[in-house]
Amino acid sequence: MKNIDLLKDSYDFELDPKFIAERPIKGRHNSKLLIYHEKSGEIQHTNFKDLAQYLGPNNLLVLNQSKVFPCRLIGEKPTGGRVEIFLLSLIAKDGVYPSMIKTNTKKRIGDEFSFGDLTATLVGRVDKGDFFVTFNKSHEELITCLEEMARIPIPPYIRDGISDEKDLVDYQTVYAKDLGSVAAPTAGLHFTDEVFKSLEDKGVEKAFVTLHVGAGTFRPVTAPEIVNHRMHFEHYDIETPDLNRINSGKDIIAVGTTSLRVLESTYSNGKIELPKGDGPYTTDIFMYPGKDVKSISGLITNFHLPKSTLLMLVSAMIGREKALELYEIAKEEDYRFFSYGDAMMILR
Repeated sequence: MKNIDLLKDSYDFELDPKFIAERPIKGRHNSKLLIYHEKSGEIQHTNFKDLAQYLGPNNLLVLNQSKVFPCRLIGEKPTGGRVEIFLLSLIAKDGVYPSMIKTNTKKRIGDEFSFGDLTATLVGRVDKGDFFVTFNKSHEELITCLEEMARIPIPPYIRDGISDEKDLVDYQTVYAKDLGSVAAPTAGLHFTDEVFKSLEDKGVEKAFVTLHVGAGTFRPVTAPEIVNHRMHFEHYDIETPDLNRINSGKDIIAVGTTSLRVLESTYSNGKIELPKGDGPYTTDIFMYPGKDVKSISGLITNFHLPKSTLLMLVSAMIGREKALELYEIAKEEDYRFFSYGDAMMILR
């Protein structure tokens, strides 16, 4: 008999579109916060701006400081047809960048696409239908071009993935620093300077990691048995001062599944250890029930899509049935779901 926790369809749930947040709530720290105390089973409902009331000097927040870059380029082919290039990473090898390309005709090696005075050339294919492209600009010039003409890549389940000027601010954490993600570490979107000040007043410290979120975060699990799903590789790093804070012995609260993936990827013998050699490093860690989450005492996260690897990761912490139960409670209490939605904090 198959283990129900390892079946993709076991992570399905119904969600009326009215629960999907199209925009963040006014004043991002005014979002709701569901708190689940795992030991007692107690559930509390509060606002994110009151987070400091539930944490203290023994806690350390670990946040992902990766910054979303505008990566959707809309241009044309030499024939005048429309083309869209979605850059998957700013980490290039010999000037070659991985990307997704959308056109209404077949794509061939050597094809050129124009975006004003920026030209992309298709030079190779990657697995799963992605491509390699080069540009007629240096890396630094490319970054400038992206900032001037590319679009922020909001998820396809929010306003059909069509972003606007407002998303340039909304779809970015206030502490974003290292440019490189194509999706925001959305649990961090709830934080404001006001929230950080209240946490500081309570003696709650913070440390940062960097994990550049890839487009694979949008890709659904297709394997009926989730053990056959393969996660995309993502680049991460931790600076030495932050690594020292993380290993200081405090109870760690991971802010978001991306921060948790870094911590679990580097957890060894009771502490966080980076691999040998210079970063950035890569991880394709996939957490689901049956895999112990060892590195943290708590997690702050959003409410995720049905059948998603993110919901499976939350289920690795508290069990699939409990996770789905909390999602049903969230719907009953009119919580908002997905990237611009409300938050949940699990305290172990």
